[in-house]
Parts: sequence; structure tokens; C-alpha cells
Amino acid sequence: MQRDELYSVLFEQQKEFARNEMFVQRETTESLLSSLKLKIPFIITGVRRAGKSTLLKIIKNTLNLTEKEFFYINFNDERLISFKVEDFQKILDFIEEEKYKQNCSLFVDEIQEVEKWEKWIDRIKDNHLCFITGSNSKLLSKEISTVLTGRSLSISLYPFSFREFLHFKKILVDKVDKDLKVQARLRKELTLFLELGGIPKVVTENEPRLLSELYENIIYRDIVKRFNPNLEKPIKEMSLLLLSSSGKKVSLRSLSTTLSIKNISSVKSIVDTFEKAFLFFFVPKFDFSLRKQIQNPQKVYCVDTGFITQVGFRFSDDKGRILENMVFIELKRQKKEIYYFSGKGECDFILKEGVKPIAAIQVCYNLTIENKEREIEGLIEALENFNLKDGLILTFDQEDQFQIRGRKINVLPAWKWLV
Repeated sequence: MQRDELYSVLFEQQKEFARNEMFVQRETTESLLSSLKLKIPFIITGVRRAGKSTLLKIIKNTLNLTEKEFFYINFNDERLISFKVEDFQKILDFIEEEKYKQNCSLFVDEIQEVEKWEKWIDRIKDNHLCFITGSNSKLLSKEISTVLTGRSLSISLYPFSFREFLHFKKILVDKVDKDLKVQARLRKELTLFLELGGIPKVVTENEPRLLSELYENIIYRDIVKRFNPNLEKPIKEMSLLLLSSSGKKVSLRSLSTTLSIKNISSVKSIVDTFEKAFLFFFVPKFDFSLRKQIQNPQKVYCVDTGFITQVGFRFSDDKGRILENMVFIELKRQKKEIYYFSGKGECDFILKEGVKPIAAIQVCYNLTIENKEREIEGLIEALENFNLKDGLILTFDQEDQFQIRGRKINVLPAWKWLV
């Protein structure tokens, strides 16, 4: 890029980033800031519009940095489309010429748009505290960790949790066990959260129509453009199929057959790219044999329930699967290692720690006469299989506790579990 052209963009971006605004505090901020003493690059990844840029501003404000103590650049700016690796030095020149503090903090947005960025970060990381965001899990790869000499900390940012959703609405939940009015409000808000999802701008502007536009943006910018143009139609069809299959089992072979893509390796590449873009996640069946685990179908979940209800299928069509998807994302947010169990019956989530399962969770919107035996038997089978003493059933609004075959079953409303 021409120096003057680049400097003009940088001036505007600094002005925009320095503006004082009110933000919904993110739960990951505290743990991130507690790690600052490590003095290593922080790599923040997540789906587009999950709030990564806002998190950078929250960090800047929390650290109380003055104008010359931080530098910001957003590579998602179309004016930087011709930026090349040799232009990185011009950024350092800008910092020096504009008399920024010598070891100012660097906030770099959507860095995956520029090749060989990791070499630049590796060169400057000892002189600047670096906060980096990206919308592709390639930023977590072993290759980048190797280039950064193993010294970086990766943070996954998801759309708003239910707690953050309530925080935005200024709803206090500290008396949830005793206050019936608070409980009624939480039921109402959880219904809205399941349907609207947690994409910050969608929540703050109460505008679900933004989800369709964002979904298309992710499909084209993060997935389609990485493949042969001939695959555009199958990729879009696969994305809609996966959306409608939330909480269900899928396999590469079944996707290949349904979409008439003969090359299984192409199907796998597309599926992997969906996951790298943080749009879909795939959960394996638990098995102590890694070979069997790989061979079994996986269950698919979407990063945000809003995409399912606005692009996939209506909320009223299957509330149970949408609730299950929401529980899955919350478990991911809690950094759990997640599997599903399948034997004679099925259990939605098995959580593993180290080499063994530590918890079993079943999700059911309502326990009824028709489904109660099936849901409980699947959970009990998982508990017995992994020698666990108690299990959890998450529902929309039912609460109970009982014992079956020496195993304690807790039934809990999802709104209470989430807060």
C-alpha cells in the first residue's frame, strides 16, 4: 500500500476505536485480564459478529489506556484489501512517527485477512502487548503456536450467554430461588433468547432480520471463497441441511449421498471449513476406542440458536432441539470436553475430564408421559455404563429429584441452570 493511503486509514481507525461507548460486559474479560502478567499475545477467536471487536474496546477501557498508549487496526476494512506483508513495517513507522508510547498495546482485528501476520506478531511481541482477533480457527493451529514459539494464549468468544443477555436487559437474578416474579421473567426471557440467539448486535437492536444477512456473509466470506466456484450450490445446501439437523447425527457418507457430492474428501473439507469458521460444531460419540469413535456418526450443533430459527426452521417446529443446541453452546462456553452416548438408548451429553467421563446430561423441553421413560432410560444407561452416581435432565421449566436403580436424577429448569 502507499504510505499516505495506509496512514489515512489508520488515523480514521484510531479515532473510531478511541470513542467512549457503553458496552455489555463480557464474562471472558476477567479471566483474560488476569492473564496479562504472562506478557504474551492474546488470540481471540469466534464466529463473525460474536463481539470480538467490542471485547477489544472493553479491554482498552478496563486497562484505562490513554490515546497514545494503544494502537488499533482492523484488517476487515475494505480499504486495506491491498495490504501486503511488507506493509507491516509501515504500521510500526506510523506508531513511531505519531509518537505513541514506545511499548503501546496493540489491538489487531480480523488478522486472518493478511498472510504471514504471525511472523510480524512474533517479531514485535516482546515490545508490545498484543490482542488479536480472528474469525477462523486456523489462528489456533499448531503451526501458528510454533511460529510464536509456543507463547500465546487463545480465547474463544461465543455470542452472548443467557447471563450476558440478562445483563444487557438489566435483569438481576440474585434472588431467583425465592422470587416468583423473577422466575416468571426468566421463563419469558429464555423463550426470547432461544428464538433470538445471542449475536450481540441482534440482541442490542432487537433485530432478528440481521441474522440472515450475517449467515450469508459467513457462508460466502469464510467458506465458499475457499473452494472451487462449482461447489457454491452444494455448500449452501449443506449449510441448510446442517441447520435443520441441529442435535441430530450426521456422517460424511450421509451428507455425500443426500447432496450428491461423490467425493467424500470434498465433503470432509467443507465440513472442516464450517467448523473452522465457528458456524457448526460436531460432537463425537463417546467410545474408549478412538478408532470406533472416529467411525461413528457425529451430532451437529450451530453456534447460535438465532441462525436455526431465522434461517433453518421455526422455533415452534422443535423447541427441544433448539434448547439442546443452546445447552451445547453453554457447555462449550464453559470449556467442557463434550461427547454423546449411544447404546440401547441415548444420552445427549457426556462430559469428559482427563480420560474418563465425569457427567451425563439429558435435555428435554418437557418431560411427558410419552417421553419420560425414554429420556430417563437413556440417561440411566449412560450413568451405569460410566459408573456415575447422578445425572442431570435439563428442561424448560420442570424441577424434580428422584432415584432409579441407585442413581440420583436431578431435573432442573434450563433458566435456573444457566444463571
